[in-house]
Amino acid sequence: MVLGARFVKWGLGLFIFGILLIFGPIAHYCVGANHPTGEAFLHNVSLWFACPWTLAVAVMQAGGLGMVVLGLTRLQTARLSERSAATGDSPTALWLCIIGLLGAFAVGYPGYFVFDAIWPSYYYTPVQAGKNAWLLGQALFIFIYFGGALMMFNTERRALNAISN
Repeated sequence: MVLGARFVKWGLGLFIFGILLIFGPIAHYCVGANHPTGEAFLHNVSLWFACPWTLAVAVMQAGGLGMVVLGLTRLQTARLSERSAATGDSPTALWLCIIGLLGAFAVGYPGYFVFDAIWPSYYYTPVQAGKNAWLLGQALFIFIYFGGALMMFNTERRALNAISN
């Protein structure tokens, strides 16, 4: 049950952090881009809603809610299970989810400025090498989150199977 409570606590915190992050894109829309936009950017503007931080915000919010769902499922299966509540309560899945979400934020939000210092206007022109490195960095951390979520999902799937049999 402790693991479930920790998933819910961290998930809610990260979700609320994601709500706070939405002020970045709002400010970006009010101020505008810090570089001229290139023709290739204008062809893909609907994908990004013209703001580089959209992906980081969406990942933080959706990932936080995913952690809440997994944690609530863990709490319920621990209550219904005939086995010990501590079975399968390794914190590895929790830490993979936390590292994944915070890493995706670090690369996608403040990391945008680091990549922009290395490849000026990489997002808007685009400079393909910079944009790919930035996106792959985010993808790496999303994959880490997904690994943690999958570990927790498998734990809960087995617990639900034990309850239903």
